[in-house]
Amino acid sequence: MTNIFMKSWRTSKILKLAKAFASLNDTKDMANFLRDLCTVDELVELSNRWDIVLMLTKNIPYRKIAEKTGVSTTTITRIAWWMENGEGGYGAALKKLKKDAK
Repeated sequence: MTNIFMKSWRTSKILKLAKAFASLNDTKDMANFLRDLCTVDELVELSNRWDIVLMLTKNIPYRKIAEKTGVSTTTITRIAWWMENGEGGYGAALKKLKKDAK
């Protein structure tokens, strides 16, 4: 992936969506927003990806994650790559959740 791709995804539309997400601090409001915004299949896919992130932080092997989620090891590898090389979003969310759990 090139730097050109990495910069081009951050459009004004995406930033407006991110602002809408950031405006919701209540879990119920966020869940309602997600349901209004996404199909059930999209929500299942997004929640699977987040489960994969949580399993990867526990060093669960890719094959075991694939068995539990039904997601391919290719997708798990891609998520792991983004955890290490992406924009830091996964790390920020994990850090915030860990802080809030204290």
